Amino acid sequence: MTTRSRRWFLRLGAAWSAALVACRSKTAPPAAEPHALGAAVSPYGSRSRFEKAARHVNTNTKVPLEEASSGTPLHDTYGIITPSSLHFERHHAGVPETDPATHTLTVHGLVDRPLVFTVDELKRLPSVSRIHFLECSGNSGGEWRGGSTESDVQRIHGLTSCSEWTGVPVSTLLRECGVQPQATWILAEGADACKLARSIPITKAMDDALVAYAQNGEPNRR
Repeated sequence: MTTRSRRWFLRLGAAWSAALVACRSKTAPPAAEPHALGAAVSPYGSRSRFEKAARHVNTNTKVPLEEASSGTPLHDTYGIITPSSLHFERHHAGVPETDPATHTLTVHGLVDRPLVFTVDELKRLPSVSRIHFLECSGNSGGEWRGGSTESDVQRIHGLTSCSEWTGVPVSTLLRECGVQPQATWILAEGADACKLARSIPITKAMDDALVAYAQNGEPNRR
């Protein structure tokens, strides 16, 4: 073999070696990370730092510190139940701080025995758990007004969520108070600063309405 032939052969061999190394570097799996000691156990769990789903908070109102909403990231959730921390919220007077140790429920009007129930007293009554979704009456409001320019399903349709609710049937409380036959409607008034109220037919209240004190197993949700 001549000197020229040997040089050509060596160059060809080097080229094949480089190509083989490049192919191996592209196809070989990455080295596994060594096992490391995990974080300390905490009294209250928190989600993984790799989870990025979050609610979009809308404060585009005349009084953003009082009237605001936050939507559920529907496109980032799975299954039926909405995580409590991602449940949509709609507030008209800021986020109320409700202390279960002092909060009470008053039932009065066309009843034989007006009563005031503490949260502890409600918890001692027979309870039921049901899975229901809630939807704000303003959900998809941008679409009703002729189309929305928002970017994702959360901002357009996110004012709806699904949870497991635990509480006392309203019928149990009305029977305890002795609701009178002439009563046809209930006016439910909240304890928030704006005293938001809604009217409910007594027939619906006696059917399947619920006074909930726990959401997804958490008794102190705001």
